[in-house]
This record gives sequence, C-alpha cells and structure tokens, in this order.
Amino acid sequence: MIDSNSPPLRQLFPLLAACALLAACGGPPSPAVQGYVEGEFVYVSSPLAGTLQALSVQRGVRVGAGDPLFALDNVPEKAARDQAAQLLAQARATLDDLKKGKRPSEIQSAQAQLDQAQATLVLAGQELARQEKLAAVPGGAAQQDLDRARSTRDQDSQRVAQLEADLQTAQTGSRDDQIAAAAAAVRALQAALDRADWDLSQKSQTAPAAGLVFDTLYRPGEWVAAGRPVVALLPPQNVKVRAFVAEARVGAIHPGDPVRVTLDGVPQALPGKVSFISPQAEYTPPVIYSEESRGKLVFMVETVFDAAVASNLHPGQPVDVRFGP
Repeated sequence: MIDSNSPPLRQLFPLLAACALLAACGGPPSPAVQGYVEGEFVYVSSPLAGTLQALSVQRGVRVGAGDPLFALDNVPEKAARDQAAQLLAQARATLDDLKKGKRPSEIQSAQAQLDQAQATLVLAGQELARQEKLAAVPGGAAQQDLDRARSTRDQDSQRVAQLEADLQTAQTGSRDDQIAAAAAAVRALQAALDRADWDLSQKSQTAPAAGLVFDTLYRPGEWVAAGRPVVALLPPQNVKVRAFVAEARVGAIHPGDPVRVTLDGVPQALPGKVSFISPQAEYTPPVIYSEESRGKLVFMVETVFDAAVASNLHPGQPVDVRFGP
C-alpha cells in the first residue's frame, strides 16, 4: 500500500489540480452538426409570350448584372410600338394646329375682306350724308332714296363688324376646350406609347444581379408561355448553409455569430455568420414537450457567406458546421 504522505505524491497534487483547472477552463471544442448548401434561385422570365429567338447564356457561366440573358420574338410588339408612335405624332400635330389658328394666307384674305368692307362703309356713309342734305331742301330728294342710303350704310357697318370678329377668331385660334381635348388625347397616346415601349423591352431580359447561370429551361425556337422562366440564376448572396441544431444548443446561438463550415475535399474551413434561426422546431414529439422528448427537437439555423466564399459552394452539397470562432 502506498503512503499518500510520501514526498513524491505530495509534489504531484498541485500539478494534478492545475491540469484539472485548465481542462475545466478550456473545455472541448464545439461539436460539428450536419448541414447542406441551399440556393435560392432567381427565375428570370418575360411577362409576354413568344418564340425564344436568342439564348445568350449557357449553364455554368457567370454573368454580371445587366448582361443579356435571352430574347423572344418581338415583331408584334415592335409593330404596336410603331403604330403608337405614329398616332402620337398625329395627335401632337393636331394640337399644334389648334393652337396656331388660321394660316397666314387665310388671315391675309380675311384682312383684305375687312378692308374692302370698310371702304364700302365709307362710301355708304358719304351717300347717306348726301341724301340727308338733299332731303333738307324741299323737293331735293325722295324719302325712299334717303331710307335706302341709310339701310345700305347700316348693312355695310354690320358687315365690317362681322369681318372684324372673323379676323380676330382666325388670329386667336381654336377655343380653349378644343385645345384641352386635343392635349388630353396627346397624353393618352403618350401613355399608350410608353406601354408599347415597355412591352417591347420585356421581350428581351437581362440579369437582375451578378451570379451563376444554374440552368436554362428552353432552347431557341421553342415557344415560351407568358411568365414561364427561361433562365435560373443563382446570385452568390442567395447561397446559404442550413444546419439543424439540437434544442439544448440553440439557445447559445445568435444571429451574427461566426460559423465555420467544412467541405469534403477542402482542407480549410470556410467562414460565415448566422443569418437566421428558425423560431419553430423542425421535428416535435407526438404528444407533449416532456424532459425525455426535448432531445428530439432540432431547429434550423441558416448561415450566409461573403460573395467570394459563396462561389465555392454548390446547392445540395453536404457540410459540417461548427458554431463559434
């Protein structure tokens, strides 16, 4: 039997206590949980139907934002756009014509008629004055001649007033309500042209964001129904890792916490951060939450990465996830 009070054992006690303390402080590394890479695809389509005329990309290539993806046959939309443009030009010409009034030659003609009527009025006034002088002399003029001269003068005066009003109308143009109606027609046709331009632009689609062309769903020459996706695009910011964490550990994980993801064949772990923790358990016991059944609960935790890191991940790829630095 070994005596515990022997000098060698008394010297080992402090060393054993220090080792136990270090083991308690350091703790084991965070165990890995299984997960997989998930991709949220962007399905690019046209709101209009048509024959696929050109496919500018193929599966596996990377595109930048704004790069062309595909184009559908646009002959009907282009014809509708040209028709709307011509109708708008016609309406604008009508509006300009209403604002201008009569043409210069028509105004000159109206001015000449007014000048002629004014000259006739002067002559009628002189004739009336002469008949009035003769009527003042006994037997100088008949009353009938005086009445005729006065009537002629009045008619010529009304003719001058009429031609003055016609000339003013010719110079001022159409009425305000006619101009307002023509302006409203121009605005309506402008809206129709904008719609035709939009329809024409929708027959060719570009990449809404930079990413990987994951798949192409049609080939040139095939008919594409309205709203049917032609290209499946995977932007790097839409790549994430989903892992399922036990109920006992999920309380220690928070959004923004660092994450290390290990892939098969990649020696170095990829850094990421927690972006989402599911508020509901993925699997629940059939009856109640008892202490014995809590171990069956798991919660989905999503991890996102920088664009450079996400480009190395592929949807469906199995990974090992460790939470913490």
